[in-house]
Amino acid sequence: MIFITCVDDKMGMLFNKRRQSMDSAVRARILERCGGQKLWMNAYSYKQFNGAAGITVDEAFMQKAAAGDYCFAENIAPGAYAGKIEKIVLYKWNRVYPADLYFDLDLANWRLVESTDFTGTSHDKITEEVYVK
Repeated sequence: MIFITCVDDKMGMLFNKRRQSMDSAVRARILERCGGQKLWMNAYSYKQFNGAAGITVDEAFMQKAAAGDYCFAENIAPGAYAGKIEKIVLYKWNRVYPADLYFDLDLANWRLVESTDFTGTSHDKITEEVYVK
């Protein structure tokens, strides 16, 4: 699976059961990156996609996703699924927010193959990073 998430500078993902931030430019980039391929997420994340087509919503999506499927997670740390993850796409807010759920994979075991900064709708600078094993 290709795991996609948003993190702050300390790899925080969620605080008090709420996303740290959301950005329509990030959502557009996620949909563009998936290019019509299967994109999985849970109902919590789907709410911000406003009914976009091509998204499969399932609370057990991380277990059901197959090789090559995209998974966007905001409230699920990826560590328990490390063996299934073949690529990671991080959207970095380039800020520190309070967090109580963190991205729990050690990126030292991954190779950064792409890094792009872009202007979001909620942040002046968002960094998209792509890692492979």
